Amino acid sequence: MRRRISTGSEFERDFAYSRAVVQGEWCFVSGTTGYDYATMTMPEGAAAQAEAALATIGRTLREAGFAFEDVVRSVVYLVDPADHAAIAPALRAALGEIRPANTTVVTALIRPEMRVEIEVTALRRA
Repeated sequence: MRRRISTGSEFERDFAYSRAVVQGEWCFVSGTTGYDYATMTMPEGAAAQAEAALATIGRTLREAGFAFEDVVRSVVYLVDPADHAAIAPALRAALGEIRPANTTVVTALIRPEMRVEIEVTALRRA
């Protein structure tokens, strides 16, 4: 059975997606930026945005019945490769002991204030 998780973000509504989809033992969390979805404000700088994105991802995983410890894959999208070192502390805080498979991509994001976007895939532990 498929279960959808939403933060109530206008992006989810406008672009027809879910923050996460749970399918069986898997949880697929969409690319998440640093927005506070209640106020639609974005912190400045890649480090603060990564922390905020990971906080949203953590809440989403919990709502779905998962935890960061269940994350098996992460993808990080950066606008500027120079921000890679700046986001490392936030990634280590959330995923350091878990060490999921990861890909980091340098690309443009859909809004100019966005510096980083993070997505994860989790598999429920037996």
